[in-house]
Amino acid sequence: MTPVDCFHCGEPADGEPRITLKLDGQTRLFCCQGCKAVCETIHSEGLTGFYQLRTEPAVTPRQLTSSELDRLRELDHPLVQQAFVSPVKAGQEAQLLIGGITCAACIWLLENHMKKQPGVLSFSVNHTTQRARLVWAQDKAVLSDLLVAIHELGYTARPYQSDAVEDQLKAEHRSMLIRLAVAGIGMFQSMMLAFPLYFELISGLSPEFVSFFRWFGLLVATPVVFYSAGPFFRNAHRDIKTRHLTMDVPVAIAIGLAYLASAWVTVMGGEEVYFESVCMFTFFLLLGRYIEVQARYRAGLTGNALAGFQPTVATRVQGEHSEIIPAHQVQPGDVVRIRPGETLPVDGTILRGQSTLNESALTGEYLPETRVPGDLVHAGSINGENPLDIKVEKSGAQTRLSGILRILDRVQSEKPRVALMADRIAGKFVGRVLILAPVVWIGWWLAGADNAFDITLSVLVVTCPCALSLATPTAITSATVKLRRLGFLPTRGHALESMNSIDTVVFDKTGTLTRGELSLVDTHIVGSRDKDTCLRLASGLEQHSEHPIAKVFHNRPAATIDRVKNHLGGGLSGHYEGQALFIGHRDFVAQHLSAPEPEAEQHSGMEIWLASEKEWLACFRLDDQPREDAAQAVKALQSVGIRTLLLSGDRSGHVREIADMLGIDEAIGQASPEQKLEVLQRLKSEGHQVMMVGDGLNDLPSMAGAGISVAMGTAADLTQLKADAVLLNGQLMQLVEALDTSRRTRKIIRQNMTWALIYNVCALPLAAAGLVAPWLAAIGMSLSSLIVVLNALRLGTQPRAKARIKTPQVGAQVSP
Repeated sequence: MTPVDCFHCGEPADGEPRITLKLDGQTRLFCCQGCKAVCETIHSEGLTGFYQLRTEPAVTPRQLTSSELDRLRELDHPLVQQAFVSPVKAGQEAQLLIGGITCAACIWLLENHMKKQPGVLSFSVNHTTQRARLVWAQDKAVLSDLLVAIHELGYTARPYQSDAVEDQLKAEHRSMLIRLAVAGIGMFQSMMLAFPLYFELISGLSPEFVSFFRWFGLLVATPVVFYSAGPFFRNAHRDIKTRHLTMDVPVAIAIGLAYLASAWVTVMGGEEVYFESVCMFTFFLLLGRYIEVQARYRAGLTGNALAGFQPTVATRVQGEHSEIIPAHQVQPGDVVRIRPGETLPVDGTILRGQSTLNESALTGEYLPETRVPGDLVHAGSINGENPLDIKVEKSGAQTRLSGILRILDRVQSEKPRVALMADRIAGKFVGRVLILAPVVWIGWWLAGADNAFDITLSVLVVTCPCALSLATPTAITSATVKLRRLGFLPTRGHALESMNSIDTVVFDKTGTLTRGELSLVDTHIVGSRDKDTCLRLASGLEQHSEHPIAKVFHNRPAATIDRVKNHLGGGLSGHYEGQALFIGHRDFVAQHLSAPEPEAEQHSGMEIWLASEKEWLACFRLDDQPREDAAQAVKALQSVGIRTLLLSGDRSGHVREIADMLGIDEAIGQASPEQKLEVLQRLKSEGHQVMMVGDGLNDLPSMAGAGISVAMGTAADLTQLKADAVLLNGQLMQLVEALDTSRRTRKIIRQNMTWALIYNVCALPLAAAGLVAPWLAAIGMSLSSLIVVLNALRLGTQPRAKARIKTPQVGAQVSP
């Protein structure tokens, strides 16, 4: 039979019987009932344009479990909504984080689908951040129903909460944009008046008309000086007080002197005003700084950073009653109930219940661990399939999770600030210019020159180290934009510059070199059934479980199994064609049949056995497999002389096996967060420049202790927030491209620095000789900055094919 892909998500649609739907006279095939249901919804709402607009396959939808539905219903609680819902004039506004978006067509579909929901007043999604703004009428719909409507399309939605860092970035970005707009308007208005006079395009103007032009120029320049240039004056005042000179000092002096002199001439009379130079100077300086602020704003991965691992609410149990309270009110001795899928907010001991806990965020171990009453559990772990009642021992700042964050903060505070070469040179240059400017004025004044002030002003303007200060941020911004398209997102200004000296890359294992999830590695047949039949029987049984192990068999062709029963901590049983079937751990299966057990083979992962009531049928071997490009990335790094090392909290045997598979010589397993940090510190003490690549919270201290830290795109929000860069698409080959781009960035920065220094050295004697007018000095300074910016933009061009590895771009755009 010819293989056919699902019409909705593109996955193989090879199930039996075939799942079909007739649309517009054509029969479409689907991989599961979920995709079919989504397609029917899209078609019934008249949104079939989604299938023409999309440029990437949709996500396979998944039916919400009862526990997931309960968690969505909890979001209707007023106490929970305090964190992310705010009242607006028309109703209530919620900020949401949307998951599963693959291209811009997904946003089109979501926005149009949500607008059809009762009670929705507006719904919009930001393509870059994948954050949504939902406004709805509370008397017509509850929030959880609207979130379920998003999940019905195969996407996910959870509350988004911005933090203080992001709020500060937003305010800085907005303020800088307004200042830049005011300076731009002032520059264009003043240049419209100045250029005709400079180039004698208008002659024979009366003194009254010239005076009018000057007063108009004063009116235009005043908001530019006092509002747009305000940060320059404040920074200059700070620098003078701290005796640390930056470019803001000559900038403020030049702008202030030019404005005051021009205002004096306008009021009292005189030969020359410099309003156009003031506005131009301010605009181009602000433009350079705006580029830097924009880069930091777009790269910010803050917001909801603590949502996944530090819950804001908890369910406290008192006798037969339970209540939802803020997490910070939980005290040692309280009993909290953790439902399936929820994250533990405290450290404590299990009182009632048995379940599996995913502790990979804390330990790095990808296999869920079974926990029973009496076991100690930690905040940050995710509960599996059964509810747990936990007696609180530590909460808030006393939990192990908080301890990891404290280690992180200590390490980050010990990290030395990387002083940019441009700042060092500009600082020295500023001091000399400030000494030279009054010397030039005194010299020309003693010589009896009438234009001594003009010459001094030209010296201050033309020699301002603006290009020096733009050399680094513009190059970094250009490189950052390029790497964003490739899926490597630097989130710290020093990342690209620091990467060019990296000689050692340390990898975490789970979720970094490996996929971070169980997958079916091998099927060993020991009975009378063939491989395909055993897989269909196993899938049929596991469809009735939400256990992480069961998910390996989901979305596979499945047989219809009757009377399925879940045996806690063991496996599943059911009936097929009148015969009992069992699947689960070896000991569980052995309890239900008398046939002798097959011989066990050594295996680093997990074995799941399938048997009928008469015989053992098959052994399914599950393990965490390396990413497809992991070996290629390791080899590429080693080929350019970079040392690779595997450092993991997972068990040593599997760590060594993965290292051998990928060609990594050095591997360390069963390492705690503190031990990881010790390894990084030892490498640094040996003189190595280290890059750490990881994805778990347990990697945070070591990532902070490395020269450069890179988080995988699948990592927790908190890990991404604290990392220096994020590998959005999980393609490890982008590390190689990022390191190469870093070297090109350093080359461009040096070129920019060289040009800026040559310009300043050449322009200084010309200005001091009185050969450069102030307005020409402002243009020269602007052209110098423009050359630096254009040179930096070369970093955004496509790399040379012979020296680069071709990689697909992340995301997609809808064709116009």
